[in-house]
Amino acid sequence: MSLKPQDAPASPALIPAASPYDFSPVHSAMQSYVDKEILAGVSSTVLVGGELVDLHCAGWADRENQVALREDHLFRVFSNTKLVTSIAVLQLMEQGLLALDDPVQKWLPKLANRRVLRPGAASLDDTEPASGPITVRHLLTHSSGLSYGLLDPGTLMYKAYTERKVLTPYATLAQLIDTLEDLPLSYHPGTSWEYSIATDVLSRLVEVVSGLPFDRYLQKHVFDLLGMADTFFSVPPEKQHRLAVYYAGADMLDPMKPGITRLTNSPYPDAFLKPVPRPSGGGGLVSSMADMMALIRSLLPDAKAAWPTVLKPETVALMMRNHLPAGVNITFSTMGPLPGKVFGLGGAVTVATERYEPAGALGEFQWGGIAGTHWWIAPRANAAGLLMTQRRMAFWHPYSFDFKRQVHAALEKGWA
Repeated sequence: MSLKPQDAPASPALIPAASPYDFSPVHSAMQSYVDKEILAGVSSTVLVGGELVDLHCAGWADRENQVALREDHLFRVFSNTKLVTSIAVLQLMEQGLLALDDPVQKWLPKLANRRVLRPGAASLDDTEPASGPITVRHLLTHSSGLSYGLLDPGTLMYKAYTERKVLTPYATLAQLIDTLEDLPLSYHPGTSWEYSIATDVLSRLVEVVSGLPFDRYLQKHVFDLLGMADTFFSVPPEKQHRLAVYYAGADMLDPMKPGITRLTNSPYPDAFLKPVPRPSGGGGLVSSMADMMALIRSLLPDAKAAWPTVLKPETVALMMRNHLPAGVNITFSTMGPLPGKVFGLGGAVTVATERYEPAGALGEFQWGGIAGTHWWIAPRANAAGLLMTQRRMAFWHPYSFDFKRQVHAALEKGWA
């Protein structure tokens, strides 16, 4: 059974337009993940040509207290924050305040004179001079040589980042740069790809170049312009009852194993409920379906005519192109290289589809968050999809690929 909101009217922005598409198979598929206890609840929207043509909520925002997931619930969007940060950097580029191939040491001198771990290094001292500086483009594309201390346990860099608390929310963005100053890079800038703290470094870059605190910059130059009234680094007390509960799956190595467990104080005590010193541009935002839809809509090719935008069309086109060197693909330690997946300025680009992907996903621009919030823009289909759920380690979870396949199938039938 699909659960619909009972105690909050839908935002005018979330009322689907009449369309020829039958999304009932999409709804059934999403509901099945709730029924199988793989997700507590999931919301989804589909845009075609910028128009909202489908909205669906299934399951629970709070499973234990039987609170149905509504259109107005708030979600920890984690790495979807990276898209917002990338937009901020590209706005500064449009203003001529920085260029993609500028060395970041121009503004962040502590990141100059980088050293790089030698292949097979057994200690942080086994390094060689970097072949070149870290550039703005390298940070936007996760090709800077920086690491994360998040997804590669057991490695030398994971241990170093963890010991030095690189990801702590209790240090400022300026203090992050201090911490990174004497840590080596994993590889020479611009030669490989590794998901990293780079977008938090970009957050500090925005502060230095713009002269504004990062959170204030985003509020003024992104959120206010797009009408994103429910996007925060910490949720105001009067809206905290709308924050969906965070859950963990039964087995981190088996994403389809039934069973979910309520999480508290994750990823740290009172996360997103109380302000912390670091407004993380890599993963610190909470947002709503309506707000994320406004953000994604602003990047659609024909958005300028009808909806607010925050970037020029030519900048958006630049975002959605591959910026990695030839032969370099996205690679995660737990997944290995991902064929056909490269990286643009703030998101992945699909240059070849795999068997689990619809043909219409070719050329797609996409990314998501570790708790299962996910967006994609498919230029060939002139469509976009958004998913919002709260399950730990649900980035590129099977449910997100299922959603995409079902949506593309519905669009193809509607066009036939």
